Amino acid sequence: MKPVRTPQQAAENMKDGASIMVGGFISCGRPTAVLEAIYEKGIKNLTIISNDTSKEETGIIKLVLAGRVSKFIGSYIGMNRIMGEKMKSGEVKIELVPQGTFVERVRAGGAGLGGVLTPTGLGTAIQEGKEVLTVDGRQFLLEKPLRADFAIVKANKADKYGNGFASGASKNFNVAMAMAADHVILEAEEIVEPGELDPEKVSFPCVFIDTLVQVAKPAKGGK
Repeated sequence: MKPVRTPQQAAENMKDGASIMVGGFISCGRPTAVLEAIYEKGIKNLTIISNDTSKEETGIIKLVLAGRVSKFIGSYIGMNRIMGEKMKSGEVKIELVPQGTFVERVRAGGAGLGGVLTPTGLGTAIQEGKEVLTVDGRQFLLEKPLRADFAIVKANKADKYGNGFASGASKNFNVAMAMAADHVILEAEEIVEPGELDPEKVSFPCVFIDTLVQVAKPAKGGK
C-alpha cells in the first residue's frame, strides 16, 4: 500500500534547490494541490520541468512571482505574459525545448537511456552547445535525458497500491514524468481499494508511485 498524504505532507521532504517535474498540458491533467503546498512552504531556488507554465493564476506562476523558481525547462511560454517577461529580464533561466524532444528527453530519463538523437533544432539556437552526431549520413542532435528529484502527476482514479488511471489526453506528460523522478507524487481525484481499479485502465503502474494525494475533482472548464 502507498501512503495517502495531504498536499502539505507530500511536500514535507522537498528542500530548497529541488528539481520538480510537473505533469499536465495547460489545464489538462495539471496537478495543482501539491504545487500550492510548495508555495505555502516557501521552498526556493527550484528547477521546474514542465511542458508549459499554464495560465497566469496557476501554481507554477505563483512560485515564479514569489521568486522561488531559478530555472524552468519546458516547451511553451507563449500564452503566459509573466513568464515571457521573466525570460526577457533573465530573472528566471529558461531552457526552451521543442515539445517532441522534451517528452523524449523525459522518457529517456525514465528508461535510463543516455539520451535521444533528433534532427529537430539543427541549425537553430536549439543546437547551441550540443553535440551533433552523424548516423547513416544524417546529422542529429544528441539531447540528454531529463530527470528530477520529484515529479507531481495527476490521475482521475488510483487504488491504494498506487496504480492510477488518467483519462484521454490528460495522460499527456504525466505518464512519462512518473518514470523519471526519484520520488513521484500522484494526485488522484478518487482513491479506491485494491481490486477496484480495472487493470486494463492502469496508466501509472504502482511501481513508479511513492505517495498518493487525494484531491477534489476540477470544476467544469478544467480549472
